[in-house]
Amino acid sequence: MAIRKIIQIDEDKCNGCGLCIPNCAEGALQIVNGKVKLIHDKYCDGLGDCLGHCPQDALHLVEREAEDFDEKAVEELLSKSKKDKVTPHRGCPGSRVMNVKTEPKADRFQAVDTLDVAIKIKSQLTHWPVQLELVPPQASFLQEADLLVTADCVPFAYPDYHLDLLKGKKVVVGCPKLDDLEGYVEKLTSIIKNNDLNSITVAFMEVPCCSGIVWAVEKALARAGKEIPFQKILITIDGKKEILE
Repeated sequence: MAIRKIIQIDEDKCNGCGLCIPNCAEGALQIVNGKVKLIHDKYCDGLGDCLGHCPQDALHLVEREAEDFDEKAVEELLSKSKKDKVTPHRGCPGSRVMNVKTEPKADRFQAVDTLDVAIKIKSQLTHWPVQLELVPPQASFLQEADLLVTADCVPFAYPDYHLDLLKGKKVVVGCPKLDDLEGYVEKLTSIIKNNDLNSITVAFMEVPCCSGIVWAVEKALARAGKEIPFQKILITIDGKKEILE
């Protein structure tokens, strides 16, 4: 073994979001017990392609004694992964397939038996566009707004989204796993700088990768240098809400 560059993971910072995993072409990173792990030194080429994709700043290149990078071993690892018909889920927990069990209607709502009753909820959306990448930082609807930053899975999981979260707010929506987080930070920073926002609320899912949108808002607030009332709301996969400190 020789001294060479290799990835090091700070487990105290890692939240298991898995955003780094697709950027490791060698397959050297996997989720193990909710944390990203380097499965073996020989799979890491030390180039650091996975760096810059961690919202928690948990990945760093270090120089230490490590087994040499083994291209043949990497080829075998990737080939095995492709051949496996069924493999354990080693990526982001937010991508894990599951069935969601909801509470029986009788436990949450008064039962309605008649077919003559139709319940409709009025949309609380008051502007367009809503996708964060498309919203101009100086859009007139943002001035003196209560801004709701929503991870895009939230409205599907939380049944009371319109009346409980969106009502009275202006919303921007994004996916912290699939979109450019640093681009979101820049856009949110510009929005905060160019508008006198009354408050910011960020609504995100309980899966680890979704915390990236909270990170983006917090980073933007720091860059903008403004003190604005800020609230974080976590939504569980089965549709419950938790207000965080």
